[in-house]
Amino acid sequence: MKLSLLITFLNEESMIEKTHQAMSEQLQSLLGREIDDYELLYIDDGSTDRTYSLMKAIAARDSRVKYISFSRNFGREGGILAGFKYSTGDAVMVMDGDLQHPPSLIPEFLQAYKEGFEVVSGQRDRSGESKSSTFFARAFYAFANYAMDVKLTDGKSELKLLSRRAVNTFLAMPEYNRFNKGLYEWIGFKEKVIPYKNHVREAGKSKFSFKKSMNYAVQGLISFNDKPLRICIQFGFISIGLAVLYLFKEFIAYLLNPGNSVSGYFTTIAAIILFSGVQLISLGVLGEYIGKIYYEVKKRPHFIIDESNIEAARKDGVG
Repeated sequence: MKLSLLITFLNEESMIEKTHQAMSEQLQSLLGREIDDYELLYIDDGSTDRTYSLMKAIAARDSRVKYISFSRNFGREGGILAGFKYSTGDAVMVMDGDLQHPPSLIPEFLQAYKEGFEVVSGQRDRSGESKSSTFFARAFYAFANYAMDVKLTDGKSELKLLSRRAVNTFLAMPEYNRFNKGLYEWIGFKEKVIPYKNHVREAGKSKFSFKKSMNYAVQGLISFNDKPLRICIQFGFISIGLAVLYLFKEFIAYLLNPGNSVSGYFTTIAAIILFSGVQLISLGVLGEYIGKIYYEVKKRPHFIIDESNIEAARKDGVG
């Protein structure tokens, strides 16, 4: 079998050489035993440092390296989509470019693939993470599994191995707003989860800030369910119910003691705040969905290729 190893890079000049060396050594040790051939598919996601120039230099001395450079930053989802599209292996393994996904796990993933699993996923523990990051991550997974149409597993990372059939199925989903964690679960197929110890990045900085994490979480919640829209309707009915109860209470109070039926300032303000809040929340949820529809109907490409040593990628230009 031939393995395609897919890695996206964004401003990783301090790590790309180390990553390439570590991946190459591991794959070379498997050549002729676990795999018959392999390719290293590197995606430069609009880096502004020397990542791309180092990538080209690596490709010049290693014929197994195929690279694609985007015209700007299109995000990890776009990079993985491009890698899947132009990979040629019987299976494609997705790993990080900062060595937080240990190369030593590759043989275990290949063994699971040979056992018949179409999707093999890595599940990391949370050792080395801050308490706040762990709290927000677990809160997201708990809420997501309540609200979304697919079930996510806490700690299941982007470390994946997909069969060619799973890759082709993934590519058949053309949506612009992509949430890969959900898409991997949605396609189904027989899956094996392999736990591993969390590795702290050796150099450089994480490109996934708290703000990006929150945006990614919102993207996932909206992409895989319409429950927020239903919640808006539920909020509306609850508000109407509270209003009716309040009117009924005031009506009974008027019947029992007509002389004290003076409207209270607090209750008036509270009612205004309640109903205004429900309306604003509802408009915000509707706006999020309309915004996603806005981007979907434009049908813009998921990525634009600036340079590549893959003939098909140069010819296509966009994807």
